[in-house]
Amino acid sequence: MTKLTLATLALIAAPALAMADCPMKHQTTASACGDGQVYDAATKACTTVTG
Repeated sequence: MTKLTLATLALIAAPALAMADCPMKHQTTASACGDGQVYDAATKACTTVTG
């Protein structure tokens, strides 16, 4: 019974611990840039291609 209780508590706590590790900020990546845009690592943002 004790092992079952511990396993249940671990399964309940796992998502909360995973969320605590995530800074909850979504960072822009190259795959998020739209057509005609490229990812600029210096500014960490998508920039429009001109020319």
